Amino acid sequence: MSNLSNISYRSKQNKNECISKKIGWIGTGVMGAPMCLHLLNNGFSVSIFTRTKNKAQSLIDKGVQWCNSPQEVAQNSNIIFTMVGYPHDVEEIYCSKNGIFQGIRSQSILIDMTTSEPNLAQKISERAHQHGCLALDAPVSGGDIGARNGTLAIMVGGDKEAYNLVLPIFQILGKNIKYMGTAGAGQHTKMSNQILIASTMIGVVESLLYAYKAGNDLNEVIDVIGKGAAASWSINNLGRRIVNNNFDPGFFIKHFVKDMGIALKEAQHMNLSLPGLALAHQFYMSAIASGLENLGTQALYKVFQRLNGINIDS
Repeated sequence: MSNLSNISYRSKQNKNECISKKIGWIGTGVMGAPMCLHLLNNGFSVSIFTRTKNKAQSLIDKGVQWCNSPQEVAQNSNIIFTMVGYPHDVEEIYCSKNGIFQGIRSQSILIDMTTSEPNLAQKISERAHQHGCLALDAPVSGGDIGARNGTLAIMVGGDKEAYNLVLPIFQILGKNIKYMGTAGAGQHTKMSNQILIASTMIGVVESLLYAYKAGNDLNEVIDVIGKGAAASWSINNLGRRIVNNNFDPGFFIKHFVKDMGIALKEAQHMNLSLPGLALAHQFYMSAIASGLENLGTQALYKVFQRLNGINIDS
């Protein structure tokens, strides 16, 4: 498949940019909404669907076209992005009676940016090929900050031709973009990312609790250790939120638990033991049991406060 319908090219800053006349976007949550807005602000015509229309109202007010179903989005788009919560949401959006595959145009490109199951990415790719289309799994990392700033890391699996065509669009959304291989490879890469973050977050909250009990100024501690061998995105960004008692979600605990569950399941299939991930998963399950599932991942701090008998409001 050498050309895709209704895709043209323009020269900008000595680069060929792939420009779709019509882009579809499904999912306008904490990260999806600002990502969609970046495309609109860069001159794309965007059709959207989300299960709760009022959550997309700010985008509608700015000029995106509302569709009543994923099927309608597919009927009106050449390149379709999806970014929702769970694998079952992905499957419903693509495969239900009002789903994308019911309205898809031949030679469209499908891009699922949800963190989901690698085997589901493979199934979507196979079905896309049956419709004469191309598909990518392209989960992201960087949280709400990266989504708002257009600095996300984007890990891509699927059809290399599709990747080459939509790379200029990815470059609007992120700064660290890498093609990782065939369908599912992007999801496997995201699992590696989540495994690292899971154990790192335990280190972040234990470090800050230790500094708190020692009587240190937590911002000054982050100033120092955030520039040394212990530096990480989590301590420098989420650590600051913890210090400011800001537990709003840049990434929901409930979605992080979903991701860890996928990683543990995949590891089991590989006969791979990941005790550090399993421990982090248990702590985050404790967070859900405490009613913290709709807070950001930095709210693990609250779990460790309780474990140590520290007043959660102190």
